[in-house]
Amino acid sequence: MATPVDRPPPIASPSSSWIPAKSGVHLLAGGLGGMCGAIVTSPFDVVKTRLQSSMFQHPRQPRLTALPPPRAGNILWAFYDTALLMRSIYRYEGPGALFKGLGPTLVGVVPARSIHFFTYGNGKQVIADKFNGGREDTWVFLSAAAIAGMVTSTATNPIWVVKTRLQLSASQSQPFTSSLACIRHIAAHEGVAGFYKGLSASYLGATEGTIQWALYENLKRMFRGQGGAVEWAGMLGAAGAAKTIASLITYPHEVVRTRLRQPLDGGVVKYRGLLQTFALVIREEGVRSLYGGLSAHLLRVVPNAAVMYSIYEGILRWYGINTMK
Repeated sequence: MATPVDRPPPIASPSSSWIPAKSGVHLLAGGLGGMCGAIVTSPFDVVKTRLQSSMFQHPRQPRLTALPPPRAGNILWAFYDTALLMRSIYRYEGPGALFKGLGPTLVGVVPARSIHFFTYGNGKQVIADKFNGGREDTWVFLSAAAIAGMVTSTATNPIWVVKTRLQLSASQSQPFTSSLACIRHIAAHEGVAGFYKGLSASYLGATEGTIQWALYENLKRMFRGQGGAVEWAGMLGAAGAAKTIASLITYPHEVVRTRLRQPLDGGVVKYRGLLQTFALVIREEGVRSLYGGLSAHLLRVVPNAAVMYSIYEGILRWYGINTMK
């Protein structure tokens, strides 16, 4: 029998600290998952950005292919047009154009996903332990996701502005040759405020992540205890379904955010604010334009979510963190 001296020291209760155990694992897992997902789906990101923007409807550069005109009727046409645009970019601009902006995307994705998953994963645990008796339920998921979205948007907005400008610069007479050249141009002509274009739309877009996390957490619980391939397949399906539903509900903010971040149109600031941009796009192009690039977006974000969440869940489980509470 062990004496009092032989007994190991007591383990602190999970709710005894505001800093959860192994909190840094969420940082690592989120960053790695985001990086892999971004690389795999980069071509769809380029196509989506061009479809969202107004600058490629009538490109000034003859070597660039104009966007296909919107087709009425069968939604499958949108996916077909996305494939045609991707093929045109590959043929006329080279395969490298399909990875335009990948540098700043990776520079942005790794810290963005690290910050987001770190804030969400630890925030969820703290909120549950401190304010909900240790139980994780829908309101805990919503609260943690909303906080994570706001924190991430504020911290990483400058990176996404640079990425968007690089992806759209091919329509200009002097495209940016590097991320550094783009940063210098924004700083010289727009100042610090230029790096925060589209931040209001990003805050609005935090609702997408909030909906996504709440759906994902509840959907994956349906497969809790199944074990093996069934449980993993269920988590992948939950990630894809949650992203699809959240994207369909909140997609117009993506178009507005791209318009706010795009370069000046003929030296004129055309899009000046969230509500003004919504109204202007609807007046000039119709409500349909608020869903420009949706097909490319879904083709990118659904597999991206599956890759990202599977890596995130896998690393957390490797470190012994239970994700199926």
